[in-house]
Amino acid sequence: MEGILITIYRTVLGFAFLLLLMRLLGKKQLGELTFFNYATGIAMGNIIGDMVVHKEITVWESLASLSFWAIAVFGIEFLNRHSPLLTKLTKSQPTILIKKGQLMQKELKRMQMSMDDLLMLLRISSVFDITDVEYAIMEPNGQLSILKKPLKDSVTKGDLNIPPEAPLYLPTMLISNGEKIDLPFKEYNLSEEWFTSQLKRAGFQDAKEVFFAQLQDDGEVFFVEKEKGS
Repeated sequence: MEGILITIYRTVLGFAFLLLLMRLLGKKQLGELTFFNYATGIAMGNIIGDMVVHKEITVWESLASLSFWAIAVFGIEFLNRHSPLLTKLTKSQPTILIKKGQLMQKELKRMQMSMDDLLMLLRISSVFDITDVEYAIMEPNGQLSILKKPLKDSVTKGDLNIPPEAPLYLPTMLISNGEKIDLPFKEYNLSEEWFTSQLKRAGFQDAKEVFFAQLQDDGEVFFVEKEKGS
C-alpha cells in the first residue's frame, strides 16, 4: 500500500510541475509545433515517466532535470529571436517542393519524401491535381502551404453559370520514380498499348525515364522527366 501511495505522490507532483512548466513555456497549437518543440515535450514527458516508475531516481533529481530542460528551452527561444543561424538549427527553414509548377526532385529526396507523401498532403489541402499547383512549400511544422496557379484559382464555372462537367477520372499517380503503379491500370482498365503510346507522345521510350506521371481528370497524362543522376 505504501508503494502505491508513493507512486501516486510522484505522479501528482510530476504532473503539477510539468503543467507549471508548460504554462511558463507558452501555448502553441499542435499544428504550430516545430520538431524541436515536439522533441522537447517528449523528453520532459520521459523524465516524468522515469520519476514515477523508477523509485531509485529521487524526486528532486527529476525536478532538477526538468528545470534544466525548461531553462534550456527558454534560453534557445530567447537566442532564436536574436540569432538567425540558431533559428535554422532548431526550427529549420521552409522548403519549396513545387516551384513555378515544377517538381523540385532534389528537395523531395533531401526531405526523404515520396510522391505518395506529397500527393497525400496535396489532397489534405483539397488539391487533387498536381498541375494546379504553382508553389508548394513544406513548413517547419510539417504542414504544406500551397499557392495554386492563377487560372486554377480564379473564376469558377458556377460564377459564370456554366453547367459543370463530371471528370472522367480522379487524378491518379501512374509512375513514381520510374516505377509503374499497377492499381490505377486495373481500376480504370488502362492497357499497356495505351500507356506506351502516351509515353512516346511525351517523348519517352521507357517508364524508367519518368520521375512522375499522373492520369488527369480528362484522360490525358502529365509527365515529369527524371533528373539526370537521380
